[in-house]
Amino acid sequence: MIRLEQTHRFTTPLPVGFAYITDIANWPAYWPRLVRIESGSRWQAPGDTATLVIRLLGREVELALTLSQLEPDRLVTYTSVQQGLPDARHERHFTAAADGFDYRLVVEYEPRPGLRGLFDRLIVRRAVAGAMRQTVENLERELPAG
Repeated sequence: MIRLEQTHRFTTPLPVGFAYITDIANWPAYWPRLVRIESGSRWQAPGDTATLVIRLLGREVELALTLSQLEPDRLVTYTSVQQGLPDARHERHFTAAADGFDYRLVVEYEPRPGLRGLFDRLIVRRAVAGAMRQTVENLERELPAG
């Protein structure tokens, strides 16, 4: 199992940051390589699904997300399925801090067998880590300071 994590402190108050990050209408402002969110996508309660189209390796691909857990101001978990890549489990942890909140992003996936596994261990790992860094950079620009 490959597990990637990144934590960043934002100076935005926790309830404001959580509301912004979990509002699907805001995703185009900070989600790396997002082309569009397909109509009918919802992200408010466990079981909701969202279909995103992202640009990956020079082409547009669909990313199907299913919300597993949504604990206000604390935790969001979801799964993602994308053709040609391993399925992944995502966690977004929110922890109050004196000057804002800590945001911890986690992505886990099981590399596929054979040569595809090598691709998953090297290329996918690098792409996921880069997307996590870009997400934090974009949120730093988008979230209001406290």
